[in-house]
Amino acid sequence: MKHDICSIPISEVFEPKDGCPICRLRDMLEKKMVEYITGAAMMEPDVRIETNKKGFCLNHYNRMLGLHKHLSVALTMQSRLEELDRQVFGTGLLAKDPAKQGRSATAALSTCFVCDEVNTNLYRMLENTCHLWSREREFRQLFEQQPDLCLPHFALLAEAAGKSLPKKERTEFIKVASGISRRSLDALRADIDHFTRMYDYRSGKGENDWGTAKDSPERVVRYLSSRAPEKA
Repeated sequence: MKHDICSIPISEVFEPKDGCPICRLRDMLEKKMVEYITGAAMMEPDVRIETNKKGFCLNHYNRMLGLHKHLSVALTMQSRLEELDRQVFGTGLLAKDPAKQGRSATAALSTCFVCDEVNTNLYRMLENTCHLWSREREFRQLFEQQPDLCLPHFALLAEAAGKSLPKKERTEFIKVASGISRRSLDALRADIDHFTRMYDYRSGKGENDWGTAKDSPERVVRYLSSRAPEKA
């Protein structure tokens, strides 16, 4: 399968300096992949074989339906349901081994084509990010100027650096990335402490004295998971 999403310039993702750049990169890859699945991929047999086999998670079904291309989504569902019938309820499977049928159902529901594609391409782009940091001084400065790096993406960057950079550069790169993520953590700790004190009558704080803390629980969720929490 050929995708254009790996050609997205990495530096463009880092230029806004607003939030976690790797979250932006992941979101961009997801957007491209969901559009691809509901568009040109419908006519590619090799892609349909994979989507029939893997299906999609709830998050990516929601994103696909959100594009209002219901016919495209329905066609993928049609062939996916046929594949699930074969995988889980195939002729003789229950009679031969009922427990295996349950395991087959669990396995069939644990995969997502978009997740797999995004994760694969994201990791490649993180390795490219490490190489870019190693080769280009201007990008190194841009990287160091980032205001935020969520914890899951710090972990992925450190892993990518471990596989793609020599030891000396790896140590320096991870130290810089760690510093950015730790600053995010420190700011969140201060805000969440302030948030909890706002509910303590002994604090003496006025009802409008929230500062930057009012949305701190949501920002903590994003820092810990790389995803914004669902709105109630």
